[in-house]
Amino acid sequence: MTPPSREPHPDSRPNPRPEVVAGAATGASAGAGAPGDERRPWRRRHLLDVASLSREEIEFLFETARSFREVSTRSVKKVPALRGRVVVNLFYEPSTRTRISFTLAAQRLSADVVDFNGETSSVKKGETLLDTARNIIAMGVDTVVLRHPAPGAPQFLSERVQACVINAGDGAHAHPTQGLLDLFTVIDKLGSVENKRIAIVGDIRHSRVARSDMWAFLRFGAKVVLVGPPTLVPSSLRDIGVDVSYSLDEVLPEVDVLCLLRIQSERQEQGLFPSLEEYSRLFGLNSERMRRARPDVLVLHPGPINRGIEITPEVADGPRSAILEQVTNGLAVRMAALYLTAGGDA
Repeated sequence: MTPPSREPHPDSRPNPRPEVVAGAATGASAGAGAPGDERRPWRRRHLLDVASLSREEIEFLFETARSFREVSTRSVKKVPALRGRVVVNLFYEPSTRTRISFTLAAQRLSADVVDFNGETSSVKKGETLLDTARNIIAMGVDTVVLRHPAPGAPQFLSERVQACVINAGDGAHAHPTQGLLDLFTVIDKLGSVENKRIAIVGDIRHSRVARSDMWAFLRFGAKVVLVGPPTLVPSSLRDIGVDVSYSLDEVLPEVDVLCLLRIQSERQEQGLFPSLEEYSRLFGLNSERMRRARPDVLVLHPGPINRGIEITPEVADGPRSAILEQVTNGLAVRMAALYLTAGGDA
């Protein structure tokens, strides 16, 4: 099933030209170029979810990410693409990979970066998200990277502030850059996801990563199956065009990609499954299960990993794992997201 396409936040500024992106990645100053901007598919000031992105927009973002990926291999890991811009990481939830990835992405584009910590801010005094954001933006911030426990918070903010807004995870709703980097990694490894069978395994019900992965893989023609305990995999998700299975062993021999999700210990406290040990026995990926999987199966995990629960160390660190490649690709994808939402002409 093809996900719906909508354009909630069209950008009034022109799209970056191919030579501008190439110039940014090689260290040249981004600026004027040849005509043809109207043919470029990216015209958004915000990145809020994957479901609203067209295939053409995603392909253009990936093209841009590939042009930036080489920057991280240099001795001087910086280009002037966003020199003079200011990015704030507005995180209301803990994060390691995503926060550092966005920080490095902005720094490598030569933007100034401010890290916000809700635990040590005026949020503790009752300040609202909107007031916090407006005050920070009044100091000259151009882009807000927002992580928030409330679903829809980035959309809410994008409709009320002048800065660009990038969703770094909102409740159980969406984590668009994670979904995009997962798709980017699979395409990088397999060449295409068209007609590939991809299993997303774990706590689907509470996972923003699962939702973003679903839309990303479906958009590019993959066949997605959601796997986990019945209490964690809503059968209603079949309505968007995915399959549902409550047995990893049943689907294991058929899938090309295994996307494992972190089991959140608080879910076990809610009694949604009997124990972590039983979850690991039924849905954990270990060496025995890998022997029954396809020999070329690709293993992904967004992290942080609960080793010995959803995946064992020998699998996480094994030859079929692309977990560290996800992290590397995530930096390039977030560089592209920051660059494109900023207009690509800074």
